[in-house]
Amino acid sequence: MIEDFSSQNLFATPLCRMQVSDAPALNAALLEEGARLRGASEGVRKSNRGGWHSDGNLFDRPEAPFQKLKALAETAIEAVMEKHAPKIAPGELTMKIFAWMNVNPPGGFNAPHTHPGAHWSGVYYVDQPEVEAGNSGMIEFLDPRTDLPGMRILKAPAFRLKKKIRPRAGEIVVFPSYLVHWVYPNETDDDRVTVAFNATLKKARGD
Repeated sequence: MIEDFSSQNLFATPLCRMQVSDAPALNAALLEEGARLRGASEGVRKSNRGGWHSDGNLFDRPEAPFQKLKALAETAIEAVMEKHAPKIAPGELTMKIFAWMNVNPPGGFNAPHTHPGAHWSGVYYVDQPEVEAGNSGMIEFLDPRTDLPGMRILKAPAFRLKKKIRPRAGEIVVFPSYLVHWVYPNETDDDRVTVAFNATLKKARGD
């Protein structure tokens, strides 16, 4: 006979999702500002393939939509910290946040990558073309643990090697920056537009 059975998940990687309430107006403003930036700059090459990646820190720009999104991103990180790092007291850490816009036109995608040097990474979905089937525009996360392939025989969710989701426009997704992720090719006729950001934390200096 077995008694006092208990189970807990070890070494779990959090994936947090939240919705912005007034997203349509914000998204329209972000698309307008993004189109202006894209017309003025060729952008830079990072993980993007066939798409556009803005240069510089988007949250350093003074335009109202970017500053509003910056405040939302900071609030999202604070909510994640409250949930997953509750021992950190308010004001104990300072946060530096860096953001950029991604535009994936038809066929565009993002290759697998991580965000070294940061603690939390996030994505805000400005425009996510709707699809009826397939993987178009989905973001996929790869399990960072090693020696897992042999565990697939168990068909258990805890040992899956990857997880993909298709967030909606107006949604923020936050995850640890060490987590390998990539974006499937855009198979629609419309642009997929997101703003990604990294949050780096440091101990606050005492007086």
